[in-house]
Amino acid sequence: MRKITEIHSRAVLVPTENIDTDQIIPARFLKTTSREGFGEKLFYDWRYDADGRMIEDNIIDSQMKERKCILVAGDNFGCGSSREHAAWAIADAGFMAVVSSSFADIFRNNALNNALLPVQVSHGFLAALISAIRSDPELAVDIDLPSQSISAKGVGTERFPVNGYKKECLMKGYSDIDYLLAHKDSILRYEAERDA
Repeated sequence: MRKITEIHSRAVLVPTENIDTDQIIPARFLKTTSREGFGEKLFYDWRYDADGRMIEDNIIDSQMKERKCILVAGDNFGCGSSREHAAWAIADAGFMAVVSSSFADIFRNNALNNALLPVQVSHGFLAALISAIRSDPELAVDIDLPSQSISAKGVGTERFPVNGYKKECLMKGYSDIDYLLAHKDSILRYEAERDA
């Protein structure tokens, strides 16, 4: 998995509240277990019409002309069904973090398991960040995982919560299995001592 420590990027702004997993990746695209290719289907129904033609100036593609790896969304992001594919699609599209004032618990866990950092901020900080990005789409956002902080010029700095174990995994690029393998010697030593 990719490592995440510090992210410095402009952001894609999708300030809609209650974005559910079917909006993130429509159910009709969930016919594969491979994680690759889901980024192309991210927010598909917002980006393409019923005939599969791209909607001009849609909220996503108009902002994705240059690489941006932070998605700033409205409150209650990732609600709805528990599909892990939603996190796959966001990560496969190149995003490393999603900023919102709240996340559905299952989405948060799926994101953390797929090297996607959910950055939960206060309603006030999110409102100020959305306003700042609307005023200046070139605004850089800084996310620092070691200090668990997010900042942007004119908005200030705020700390965000993250599970300590998952923080370590993200910073080292570990999956849950990688984490266990990194402690293999200690586990084997414990087992040998216990058996003795």
